[in-house]
Amino acid sequence: MKVTVVIPNYNGMRFLKTCLDAMACQTMEEIETMVIDNGSEDESVTFIEENYPWVRLVCMNENTGFSHAVNEGIQLAESPYVLLLNNDTEVTPSFVEELYKCIDSSKDVFSVSSKMLNFTDRDIMDDAGDGYSVIGWQFQRGVGQPEKLYDKPAKVFSACAGAAIYRKSVFEEIGYFDKGHFAYLEDMDVGYRAKVHGYKNLYCPTARVYHVGSGSSGSKYNDFKISLSSRNSIYLIYKNMPILQIIINFPALFAGILVKWLFFVRKGFGKVYLKGICEGIKTCRKNCQKVRFRFRNMWNYIKIEWELICGTFVYAFELVRRKLAR
Repeated sequence: MKVTVVIPNYNGMRFLKTCLDAMACQTMEEIETMVIDNGSEDESVTFIEENYPWVRLVCMNENTGFSHAVNEGIQLAESPYVLLLNNDTEVTPSFVEELYKCIDSSKDVFSVSSKMLNFTDRDIMDDAGDGYSVIGWQFQRGVGQPEKLYDKPAKVFSACAGAAIYRKSVFEEIGYFDKGHFAYLEDMDVGYRAKVHGYKNLYCPTARVYHVGSGSSGSKYNDFKISLSSRNSIYLIYKNMPILQIIINFPALFAGILVKWLFFVRKGFGKVYLKGICEGIKTCRKNCQKVRFRFRNMWNYIKIEWELICGTFVYAFELVRRKLAR
C-alpha cells in the first residue's frame, strides 16, 4: 500500500454512503481505506460492516476527538503516506492519485491540501489550503470564491486536515496531532511544527473533493465550536511561537482578539468567545507541550514570521475579493 486513507467518523452515518462509494471508485489501486469510529451512537458501525467489508474499521469506546482518532489511524497505517478525509465529503476518482503524485515529488513536502469545493454549489471554493496571520487568525484560502481563481499549485501555511495527505515519517520527527486540541486548529498546529523543522505544505488544485462542512459540529456558529476554536487559537500561538516572537507580535495579536470578540458580540456569542480565550490561557499554563526553540531553526522562524505578516494582507485581500464577488 502506498496510501492509507483515514476517515474519522462520529455519528455520521448519513454521510458514509456518499463518502465510501467515492473511495471505491479511485483510479489508484495501492490504497487502504480505514474508518476510525469515535464512539458513534448511530448505526455507523453496523452500516460499514454490512456494506463495506473492504474498509478497515477501528472502533473507539467514546468520542476522543478528531486529533486522537486520526493519530490512531496514522500509527496503524503501514504505508508511507496517510490521507485524512472528513466523512462529509465526496472525492473525485483521481483524488488520491493526484495528492500522492504531489507529495511524492519531494522529500521536503510534509503535507498537501486538496481543492475543497462546496458540496451543493460545486463551482464555489470551500478551502484551498489554510493561511495564518500575524493577528492570530487562521483562514481558509478561497472560501466562497469561484474555483477558477484557485487552479494553480501553491505553497500554503498548512493543509486543511479535512482532505489532505501527509508524509508519515515526519510525524515521528515533529510529533503527531495534539490531542489537547480535541478539534479545530489541530491541522494548523501540526503544519506550523512542520514549517519550524523546514518542511513545506502545498496546495494541489487537481485533487478535487466536495465538502458539506460542519458535519459533526452541526453549524457554522455554535457554542461548542466557538469556545473550542478560540481556546485553541491561544494554545496554538503559545505552543509554537518562541516567547520573543510572542512579545514582538503581541500588539497585533491583542488587536486580533479584540476585533474577533466584537464580531462575536454582534453574533450573540461574545461571552462564549471570551470563555474560550480564558480556557486557552489556562491550557497554556497547565498542559502545553511547548515547541522547544532551537537556534538551528532560526531561519525557519524568520521565514514563518514573514509569512505571518504577508498572510495578514492576503486575508484582507481575500475578504475584499469575496465581498466584491457577491
